[in-house]
Amino acid sequence: MPIYALSNDPDKRTLFPPVHLAEPSGLLAVGGDLEPDRLLSAYSQGIFPWFTAEEPILWWSTDPRMVLKPEWLHIPRSLRKVIKKGRFTITFDTAFREVMVGCAQPRGDEEGTWITQEMIDAYERLHRLGHAHSCEAWRFDPEEGGSPQLVGGVYGVSLGRCFFGESMFFLAPNASKVAFIHLVQRLIALGFQVIDCQMETDHLKRFGARTMSRELFMNEIKRAVQGGVAPGFWRDFNR
Repeated sequence: MPIYALSNDPDKRTLFPPVHLAEPSGLLAVGGDLEPDRLLSAYSQGIFPWFTAEEPILWWSTDPRMVLKPEWLHIPRSLRKVIKKGRFTITFDTAFREVMVGCAQPRGDEEGTWITQEMIDAYERLHRLGHAHSCEAWRFDPEEGGSPQLVGGVYGVSLGRCFFGESMFFLAPNASKVAFIHLVQRLIALGFQVIDCQMETDHLKRFGARTMSRELFMNEIKRAVQGGVAPGFWRDFNR
């Protein structure tokens, strides 16, 4: 199948080819930009950008899709103990850019990252518009001057009653896991119906995430992106 080239015409930013035309790998289109209206249109259609600094902007719609629904959430017993001990202070939308920068750091033997400076700037614009959010895990360390240190976090895009998770990072054991659980619990309290996890991983499976066909996923988000929580900052959750 051909890979579709997106137009740079601002009037056509919301136009994408149908997702069923994606390659078996999930690659659907190339080009365009990362302006807010294009990004929001992409997410509402089950499409997300994923590319490295050496590549053009690539747009994907994978099949199957990794999804976590509220009723599937599972918190491992060991993590329940960590949360109960209160090792981390959890906040929302207080360090969005810092969380993205943390997620952009290479891991293990990785040499690069798909979270480029262009991506950070684009999602920070979404954040300022109230569509992208972060959940942060902080730890108090007297040896670091007595101020809380950001040791983990997760970020993603909110649209209606659907949250599209993007990435997470940690500098302390369990920090990102605790942030993720707090985020999911907050989303459940707000009435969210679908948490998109994009790619299948054993890590997400431990929390109850499952794969579903792209067709079923599209049916899920078609309903979930309508209505729900209005765009805005989630800092009020920190009170």
